Amino acid sequence: MKISREIKTAILVISGILLLVFLFNYLKGENLLESDNTFYTEFDYNALSSSSPVTVKGNAVGKIREIKYNFDTGKTRVEFTVDDNLSFSKQSTVRLYKTGLMGGNALELIIREEGEQAKSGDYLKSTVEEGLVEKLTENFESVSQDLDVTLKSADTLLINLNSLVVDDSENGVKNAIAELNKTMKSFQNLSYSINKIVTKNDEKLGSMLNNFDSISKDLAIVTNDLKDVKLSQTMAELDRTLGSVNAIIANIENGNGSMGKLLNDDGLYTNLEGAALQMEQLLEDMKLNPKRYVHFSLFGKKPKRYDADGNEIKDND
Repeated sequence: MKISREIKTAILVISGILLLVFLFNYLKGENLLESDNTFYTEFDYNALSSSSPVTVKGNAVGKIREIKYNFDTGKTRVEFTVDDNLSFSKQSTVRLYKTGLMGGNALELIIREEGEQAKSGDYLKSTVEEGLVEKLTENFESVSQDLDVTLKSADTLLINLNSLVVDDSENGVKNAIAELNKTMKSFQNLSYSINKIVTKNDEKLGSMLNNFDSISKDLAIVTNDLKDVKLSQTMAELDRTLGSVNAIIANIENGNGSMGKLLNDDGLYTNLEGAALQMEQLLEDMKLNPKRYVHFSLFGKKPKRYDADGNEIKDND
């Protein structure tokens, strides 16, 4: 059997629509392939949202599907689903409770096993966590008080702003704007003056920039030369030289070598001091008795000799 093109198109369109509906409900959190049971309950006020969960002993077993106001009873009707694997009686209750400080509110299913089995579409009794209403009332009161304080502060701020705008004294906004306008004009005149100075000294500024450019190039060359210097090797050689000098100085201090003996030997100093004294005495004696040391004769006369005490030594002919 041959299927026409129109039938194929219709099947494709219907399949696309069904897939779109399934995806739309899936994104809403409803899985059309799952058969959850639906139940209803009512509260005197609405403190829930469509994203609030339904829990049993802290475990999520369902979710809220719809929240509507019942015009007949004046209460909030809540439609929620529960996993069909969970069985409980009609005596079970639904409790509204607060999940946490920032978690919002949720429904807790308090299961009772005695009695007739609950079926999908049944109404369940509801309770509210003790103190929840008072907490909500306090929250609304605090919000109202905060809003009142905020409105009063805003009114005071507007009055102050109005007084500033209307005030023509030194503290007024008009006067401040006028002073700001004067300051801006002064900056404008200053910018004009700087522009004139730059225009008149354009050539000098260009020359200064050229000189700065040449100086920067020279500094770059010097920097490159310093890079080529083996600074680490030079420092190592200097360190070795200083080590050698330190060794020489240590030898001198220890009296090793000629220089060490010369600086540290007291006997050498004593001998030098005695030699200097004898030299001084010799020079003094040469001044007093020059004839003992200098002999001059035109006729070749034999000079006289003297002993260590200065007495003349006579020759025995």
